[in-house]
Amino acid sequence: MVDALVIDNLACRRGGRLLFEAVSAQVGPGGALLLTGPNGAGKSSLLRLLAGLLRAEAGSVSGGGRRAFAGHDVALKPRQSLGAELDYWARLDGGRDRLPGALAAMNLAGLVDVPCRHLSSGQKRRAAIARVIAAGAECWLLDEPTAGLDAASAGLLAAAMGQHRAAGGLIVAAVHGDIGLADAATLRLG
Repeated sequence: MVDALVIDNLACRRGGRLLFEAVSAQVGPGGALLLTGPNGAGKSSLLRLLAGLLRAEAGSVSGGGRRAFAGHDVALKPRQSLGAELDYWARLDGGRDRLPGALAAMNLAGLVDVPCRHLSSGQKRRAAIARVIAAGAECWLLDEPTAGLDAASAGLLAAAMGQHRAAGGLIVAAVHGDIGLADAATLRLG
């Protein structure tokens, strides 16, 4: 079983501006934490800190097992097919055996031959989530995961998150509304 993700007295400075300080939270196995607050409050920066993409001004982050991050920008090469791109990332993340299930979970199996430049924003968002699923990480870090998703796709995401949590996985998500995470704790920034 994975240890809890512990955020202890975290502070973040970006562009010379202190976004937040003294942020503490804990997410146990099967738990979820929703990051809320106005634009610019530091929700995305906090996720990037948790993913190891930014350095904290102060404080620490520990536990939570391996972490997989789906941010605003989906790193897909426009000329490559969706299948080739997700296979590349799955190889890097050690998740090739999980990729077919991830594609099915996000209803992308029928799009694997489509060049990424022809994908809609919702399809690209689903691809980012499929990459997180295929990674097999215990902790999912999701930045506004329902942005660009229609109701059916948001339902697929909710189902995937529910399965992940039922298996003991953790989720931290920056949100501006309901994303289908029942009984999640909330941390308001700003």
